[in-house]
Amino acid sequence: MTIQKSFKLSMAAIAASLLVAACGGGGGGGSSSGASSAAPASGASTPATTTPANLTTPQYPADSFHLAAFNLLNQHRQQCGFPALQENTALDQATAAHAQYLASNNVISDTEVAGNPGFTGVTYVDRAAHFGYTANNGSIGVSGGFYTNATWTETQYGEQAIYAFESGVYHISIAASVANTVGIGKVATTYNGFPQEQFSLNLTNYQHVTGAPLTFPCQGTTGVAYSSFGEMPTPPATSGHWGTPVAVVGNPTDTIVMQTGTMTDSSGHVITLQVLDSAKDPNKELLPDQGVAYPTAPLSPNSQYTVSLTGTINGVPFSRTFSFTTGNIVG
Repeated sequence: MTIQKSFKLSMAAIAASLLVAACGGGGGGGSSSGASSAAPASGASTPATTTPANLTTPQYPADSFHLAAFNLLNQHRQQCGFPALQENTALDQATAAHAQYLASNNVISDTEVAGNPGFTGVTYVDRAAHFGYTANNGSIGVSGGFYTNATWTETQYGEQAIYAFESGVYHISIAASVANTVGIGKVATTYNGFPQEQFSLNLTNYQHVTGAPLTFPCQGTTGVAYSSFGEMPTPPATSGHWGTPVAVVGNPTDTIVMQTGTMTDSSGHVITLQVLDSAKDPNKELLPDQGVAYPTAPLSPNSQYTVSLTGTINGVPFSRTFSFTTGNIVG
């Protein structure tokens, strides 16, 4: 089975500390315009309902897109020391409504336009509040869609969505964030007679982690995409295709500065990585507590690489060295 159409992505992020919000975001790929924006949490509407509690055990149906995405994302996150995610039904409703909005308006975007079919709120925070989720202690939202020339199982759709997000220089933050709450929404349609899926995830409720900065991938991670493409804005210094990115993440009040990065393959060949942080990113998508390092050309499938990174966190030097293994997956 092959992907006939570029996987289309859109992403927005909000990092909040107490009453202070810093906004950032990513764009959408494919044929649709996916420019995004994010509003401070203070701009969210105030519903009359109380935020539903998280579910300690996910209630997504077996063999569903939702459960496959939830399980793979949680597996990757916990391997690298990030908080385990718990399902929240209000966020499920908000992301399902946004997925329907994408399908109804034939767009891939983080934001919605008032008056368009299916509108429930401009931003992820607005839509969460519309469905009763008001605990806005930090939020990351991603949206996307893809279609294939063959029918996949829902498990395959869900896992491919996660692999694609994780292989994006600006979308990898769904795996590398300190959130602990998630909602997942998906709508299935057809395009030119083939299956098409639109979907959205919203991660919220930032926690404090020890040992920062953390990375994804990290020591022992396996099966990640060796190549990716189609993200907008296009990551700098690439021809439109790149290799497995490595995210470096602190707590929301931290400042990450990336200095150097390399990957070394099993034959000893050293690949110099493009390093970005909030100051170096020409697209201004990364927040101060985020950094990323990535090869500007695809890696090899089913291969082990050793990563070496240096930088500072709040002015204090750090270094990270670890090995991960790619899978036979294009994100």
